[in-house]
Amino acid sequence: MHATTPIFPVQYSTLSALALKGAIAAGYGLNNISCSFLLRGVSDTYLVRSNTEQYIFKIYRDSHRSITEIRGEVELLNILHDQGAKIAYPIRDLNGQQIQSFNAPEGIRYGVLFSFARGKSMHDLSDRQLAVTGREMAVIHTISANAFIQYERKSYDLNNTIIQPLKKVKPAFADIPEDYDYLLKTAERVIQKLNDFDTARFSNGYCHYDYLPKNFHFDENDNITFFDFDFMGRGYLVNDVMSFWLHLALHTTFNKITREEAERQFDIFIKSYQSGKHISADEVKAIPYLSFGFWIFYMGFHYEQFDDFSNSFFNTRFLKERVALIRKLVDNYCAFDQ
Repeated sequence: MHATTPIFPVQYSTLSALALKGAIAAGYGLNNISCSFLLRGVSDTYLVRSNTEQYIFKIYRDSHRSITEIRGEVELLNILHDQGAKIAYPIRDLNGQQIQSFNAPEGIRYGVLFSFARGKSMHDLSDRQLAVTGREMAVIHTISANAFIQYERKSYDLNNTIIQPLKKVKPAFADIPEDYDYLLKTAERVIQKLNDFDTARFSNGYCHYDYLPKNFHFDENDNITFFDFDFMGRGYLVNDVMSFWLHLALHTTFNKITREEAERQFDIFIKSYQSGKHISADEVKAIPYLSFGFWIFYMGFHYEQFDDFSNSFFNTRFLKERVALIRKLVDNYCAFDQ
């Protein structure tokens, strides 16, 4: 009786690092490797080591990324890598394939082996590192602005970053309706402000949409490698400049640096960016308003992914604290017509 009992359905499994070690070794022709589970985040991440190299193996969740979306990410990364962008890129197996499939308990899960981003994240960047970050982001944007991929991804427009996420998260604010009301009213003001800009002249392309320091490494010679393009999608390229600006705004908000120092650092970054790609004055002025959409978009993502990813922290207390942070940033950096 017990032997014939079907396996109970699984919502989220963690693939064995030992089994993945064997599959990766055979599929990629890598000898004497180790494979260890690194972290569960948006995807499951494994560290793969050989005697001479390191790699990152990422296992995607179907509830978050369809195979079509994964193909789109890989396609853009191939374009960026082929044109010299400094990114962690997908590795081909012995058969020339870059996406692997695994018959997990909950269904097929897909994985990609990436080159390793050497070095480490730097949350307090030197002037040289600020300039490198700006210059190399401009390189990526110059390529992505002219790239067209077969497997399309989401668009980062006002509907997808503000309007729809706010509708999705409304049930989560049942106990704190005043905070939700604040977000709704602020959204109206932000959208109006952005509509006042000539956004038709903003540069468009494929955005990373999470250019925080946790997603790029510097080695000992200040060589940079960008990684984690999981949220890549089409939109205003200034969204990426915005996410880096947000890092400095948060440093200021949490009293790690003064506002004057944050402005000085952003000036170094943006001048270096402009040496490789034009960015208009209006695009720079729009950054604080676009940052509101950043917070709302990811709030919607965490709400949708609650069961598999967000349940350890996504609760009423978290939402209240997050709205308080958004309010502080809006008060400090946004100017609305009265």
